Amino acid sequence: MLAKDLERFVISDNATIRDAMMAIDGNWREVVMVQDHTEAIVGVITDGDIRRGLLSGLVMNSLASEVMSRNFVSVAANVDRAAVLDQMKAIRIRHVPVLDEDRRLLSIHFLEEIIGATARPNAAVVFAGGKGTRLLPLTAACPKPMVLVAGRPILERIVLHLVGNGIRHIYLSIGYLGHVIEEYFGDGSAFGCRIEYLRESSELGSGGSLSLLPESILHPIIVLNGDQVARFDVPGMLARHLESGVTATISVGSYQHEVPFGVVHEHNNRLVRLDEKPTLTMLINRGAYILSPAALKLVPKNQFFPMTTLFEYLLERGDPVATYFSDDEWIDVGRPDDLLRANGIA
Repeated sequence: MLAKDLERFVISDNATIRDAMMAIDGNWREVVMVQDHTEAIVGVITDGDIRRGLLSGLVMNSLASEVMSRNFVSVAANVDRAAVLDQMKAIRIRHVPVLDEDRRLLSIHFLEEIIGATARPNAAVVFAGGKGTRLLPLTAACPKPMVLVAGRPILERIVLHLVGNGIRHIYLSIGYLGHVIEEYFGDGSAFGCRIEYLRESSELGSGGSLSLLPESILHPIIVLNGDQVARFDVPGMLARHLESGVTATISVGSYQHEVPFGVVHEHNNRLVRLDEKPTLTMLINRGAYILSPAALKLVPKNQFFPMTTLFEYLLERGDPVATYFSDDEWIDVGRPDDLLRANGIA
C-alpha cells in the first residue's frame, strides 16, 4: 500500500492519458509514475511525454502506457542525495523515484528539493591543492583531487555531496595544477552552487589557505580535505557544532590496527600478560571540520600553517573543541592501494 502522500504521483497501467494529465495537474510536479497490478513501477510519464503523444495522433482516451518511458532512472533507498543529484545533472532530469527490491515506490527525489529548498547559510572550503606525489604517475598531469573514483573525480563527488546537503557557496583551495580544477568546475553553476577559488601563490599547508578567505564570513564554515571518499554528515555535524557552542568541531572515526607481534605487559621485570597480535582501536582525524569565524581569525596570513596547528592553538587558548564521531564509509585516497580500494578493486 502506498503512503498517502505518494498516491497522487501514481496511476495504474490501465489508466488513460486523461488520467495521467489529471494526476500531473493535481501533484504540481509535472510527472506521474505508472504501476502494474503488483504495484511495481513500470514507467514514468512527464507532461512532455503526453504532449508528444498527442501530437503523434494519440487521443485523451488512449492508454497512458503508450506514452510512458520504460527506461527511466531509479535508485535504491540507500543511495544518498549527492549521488542522486549527480545522476540528475548528468542526464538532465528533475525527478528520480526511489524503489525497493520489488520496484515498489518508496519516495521520489525532486531536483528542486535537493538543490533549492534546503539551502544553508554556511559556506565550505575544500583543500584541493595537494600534489599527490604518492599517486604518481597518475598525478603527473592531474591534481590528486581530480583522480577518478568509479568514473568521476573525487573532488566532484565532494562538491555534489555538499550541494546535496544544502551548501551553495564553496571555496576550492587550489595550488598544484589548479587550472585543471578551475576549468572543470568554472563558477559552479553547472553543479548547483557558487564556487570561488583560493589561489596559493606559495605552499601554505592545509590550514594556511584559510587566511585567503574573505573577512565577511559570518557563519560556521565547513572545511574538508579534497582527497577523501566519504559520506560526511553535514546536517548532523553542523547541528552538534551549534548546539555545543564550541569554537571548532573535528570529525573522528574508529581505526583498527593489528599489531603483528605478541605484546608484552610487565611490571617490575615480571611478565603480567602476553597478548598475541592484538588489534588496537583508536580514534583518528577524518579530515572534516567545522570552524567558527573566531577560529578563522587565528590563522596567520600567508604562512605555512597545517590544520593540526590551528587545533593546537585552540587547545592552548582553552577554546572548546568538539569531536563528532562517524562510522560512515571513509577512504583517504593517498596511496595507490587506497585508490584501488575506493574503486572497489582491492
